[in-house]
Amino acid sequence: MRDLLISDARLLDPATGLDARGALLVRDGLIADLGQGLTAPEGAELIDAAGACLAPGLVDLRANLGEPGQEHRETIASAAQAAAAGGITTLCVLPDTDPALDDPALLSFMIRRGEATGSVTLLPYGAATAGCAGKELAEFGLLREAGAIAFTDGAKAIGNARTMRIALSYARAFGAFIVQHPEDPSLAAGGAATEGELATRLGLPGIPPAAEAMMVARDITLARITGGHVHFAHVSTAAALDLIRAAKQDGLRVTCDTAPPYFDQNETAIGDYRTYAKLSPPLRTEADRIAIVAGLVDGTIDAIASDHQPRDADDKRLPFAQAEAGGAGLATLLAVTLARVHAGDIPMLAALGLLTCKPAALLGLPVGRLAKGAPADLLLFHPARGWKVEAGKLPGKAQNSPFDGRALEGRVLGTWKAGRRVFSA
Repeated sequence: MRDLLISDARLLDPATGLDARGALLVRDGLIADLGQGLTAPEGAELIDAAGACLAPGLVDLRANLGEPGQEHRETIASAAQAAAAGGITTLCVLPDTDPALDDPALLSFMIRRGEATGSVTLLPYGAATAGCAGKELAEFGLLREAGAIAFTDGAKAIGNARTMRIALSYARAFGAFIVQHPEDPSLAAGGAATEGELATRLGLPGIPPAAEAMMVARDITLARITGGHVHFAHVSTAAALDLIRAAKQDGLRVTCDTAPPYFDQNETAIGDYRTYAKLSPPLRTEADRIAIVAGLVDGTIDAIASDHQPRDADDKRLPFAQAEAGGAGLATLLAVTLARVHAGDIPMLAALGLLTCKPAALLGLPVGRLAKGAPADLLLFHPARGWKVEAGKLPGKAQNSPFDGRALEGRVLGTWKAGRRVFSA
């Protein structure tokens, strides 16, 4: 592999607070040097960034890939293509596939399939319970040895309190944590939208926002009892965030993430039964959206994840109440996050930190930063270059974007994995 010098870039490293014009040298898949005054070694490949932003490749904490079992929705190969186009170089995948990732051999298979793409590091979660059915615990020790980064039942909540308590204790023993879908199953059953005036007017069965806060409160209590680490996925309500904020102040091992729809959209996006905006959890009120933005700013929220949930046309071309919940999110992760930067809600480095070094630190990964000796997983983007989200034209198989039709600013120009270019605009 030839040396690579990317010059005249705006170097952005949230881990160190670096925001300066300079160059970056890649050698043997690693960052060899960065800063001002670098010259290209003989025979090196030269790229003039022309002032575009050069940042670490994104670390996506949460995505469903369809494969195995639902390859008609998305495959590892098609998801890798979409991830590269979105600047994502590390992708954490959920275990609620068919079959579920509750077998060490399946986890090893997923890791190898990720390596075969050459463009993304694929890190699988292990199923918290056998078959992600919420009953008997999976074999945490064997799954951890096979490469499980943490344990979860994916889009399904671990509803039984005793099961969750044991899972937290076991995960702690293996140096891991439990990722919870924070929604009380009994309150959410049959619901299609956030309970309230809009759902009533549309005649849709509602899911009370309290379903999220109740599960968060329960699991914080269990984390306090066990000393285990619970991570709440796609937090979407102010009430849940208040509980998480207080738990962190108490020193409990509690973390959380959210996804772009919950800080960029509110429940009105479902409009006239717009199924692309049917998500799980459902879109919330404007007050909740504002609270999520505040949580990003004050550090209560530890990461932004794509929450990629591929669905095909047949899943969405149904009456709203019957349509499948979920939205594609890989290609839009960066640009929708940058919308909050452009709006003045959050500084650029803080926003990028939630997509890079913070999720990497949560998982103990040596990525998500621009540093000498670090893997050359890189993202080159123009923060002001506009584009439009158009279903049918997105990279990858999944086209069910809740942002369909949205004009965004923030265009990925190039993505490198271990120093090799895997996407070029």
